Amino acid sequence: MAEHEMLVLGLSHIEEDVYRHLLRNPGIEVEDIHVLLRHEAGPTGRSVQRLRELKIIQEIDGTVRACEPELVVARLAEQRLEKLYDDIRSLTHLRPLMDSLGREVPDPEPSADHRPVERITGLDAIRTRLDELAFFARDEVLAAEPYDALTPENIENSRPLDLRCLRRGVSCRSLIRRTALEDGPTRSYLMELTAAGAQIRVLETLDELMLVYDRRTALVPLDPGNTSKGALCSTEEGIVTTVANNFERLWAGADDLTALLGRHSGSISGSGLTEIQGKVLRLMCTVGKDEIGAREAGIALRTYRRHISDLMQLLGAENRAHAALLARERDWV
Repeated sequence: MAEHEMLVLGLSHIEEDVYRHLLRNPGIEVEDIHVLLRHEAGPTGRSVQRLRELKIIQEIDGTVRACEPELVVARLAEQRLEKLYDDIRSLTHLRPLMDSLGREVPDPEPSADHRPVERITGLDAIRTRLDELAFFARDEVLAAEPYDALTPENIENSRPLDLRCLRRGVSCRSLIRRTALEDGPTRSYLMELTAAGAQIRVLETLDELMLVYDRRTALVPLDPGNTSKGALCSTEEGIVTTVANNFERLWAGADDLTALLGRHSGSISGSGLTEIQGKVLRLMCTVGKDEIGAREAGIALRTYRRHISDLMQLLGAENRAHAALLARERDWV
């Protein structure tokens, strides 16, 4: 018996066995099918009925025939995908459920222990709270982050949180220091976020770390001079509003990332790449030697290779061949 490959399409082992049997034995008479399959009243009988309902088999002139495999697989795949899309849509609209469950919980009695501002210490505890806040964000995330460069670990931890919010349609706005653009991996990651829908602006000077989620929760460092000491997390309306207003003040005076890169490197394409990056990407896919590619791009060999490194980081590619394949899949070349 062949491996049961149709489980992914929603068919049980028995249903697949029945379908394969009918493919091998077309034109079985209706009264003989259960005798041949040996289990008229058992699971096989129920499977035959379900295959009829799914329009995978059909009765013609007193005989049972299996429908064409291409038609069956396409129909089952469409049904399966529609079910998955329904599940995904349900899982991205959980706020009514959370509100409904929350109404079942009695309001807590006021106590001396209630603190509108929570103190969080330890990197693991802070990352856990950021995970929770990002997961439950539904409308907007504001972030001012005064780093000069992101480590590979920073990027690895941030990517799933940021992209998950953007896929759900959450508005993500970030402020960064201009010096962060001098680091290749950091610049590539910021471009990746921009291509995914994030809005990023740049300030010459940025010393304040602040995060605001849905205008309901604000997170700031315990010690602005040493963010490793911990963070303060507050849902107090006055504190959240003050932090959000401070962010908006800084946002209004900042430069748009894509416009800034465009002034320095040419216009930004629909892919989020600068003009020179698009040229380097095309040359990387068509020219064998870096020396030739750099000469045709009109840039130094070292700069050419740095652009290739940035592009591979942006695409998430393991090597140049993989990068070329991913670029073609995204219609960037």
